[in-house]
Amino acid sequence: MPLGRELPQLLKQRLFHKGRKFDFEVNRLRLPNKSEGEWECIRHPGGALAVPVTNEGKLVLVRQYRFAVQGRILEFPAGTLEYNEDPQATVKREIEEETGYSAQKWRKLGEFFLAPGYSDEIIYAFLAQDLEKLEKPPTQDEDEDIETVLMTPEELEAAILQGEPVDAKSIASFFLARPFL
Repeated sequence: MPLGRELPQLLKQRLFHKGRKFDFEVNRLRLPNKSEGEWECIRHPGGALAVPVTNEGKLVLVRQYRFAVQGRILEFPAGTLEYNEDPQATVKREIEEETGYSAQKWRKLGEFFLAPGYSDEIIYAFLAQDLEKLEKPPTQDEDEDIETVLMTPEELEAAILQGEPVDAKSIASFFLARPFL
C-alpha cells in the first residue's frame, strides 16, 4: 500500500458520484482505532507536476485561471493522471501543453498527499531540466486560460512569502526542488 495506507472497514456506502476528473463518496466507516462515523472523500487518480528550469536558471510557471477560487493562481505545470498512466508521461505532456517547452532531463523529486483531510490525491513531483522551446506547442485544453511566467527561484520565493496566490502543490514542489536549483 503506497504512502503508509491503513484501510478502514467500510460499513456502508451512502453516496457515490462519478465526476469527469474525480469521484466523490460518503461512507460509513470503522477507523483503525475502532471509531465509527460518516466521512466524505474525493477519490482522485493523482496528479503530476514539473518544476521546469531553463538553462539560464529561470523557473517556468503558469498563471492559470481557476474557477473554484474565482481567480488566477501562480503554479507549476501539472495535470491529472489518465487511467493507468505513468506520472512522468503525464507531466511530459502537460509541460508541453501548458508552457510550450519540452525537457530532456528529468529527476523525480518525490510524492505527497495534496489534501488528506478530504482527498486521496497524490502529487508526483519532478524536476525538468535542459528545456527546449517547442516550435509548435500542442494545443491547450479548451478550458485552460494560461499565461507562461519566468521567474528566478528568489523571485518565486519572494512571491510566496509576500502572499501572491500560489497553490500548495507548487510551493511544496519548489522546496523539494530547491537543493537542485
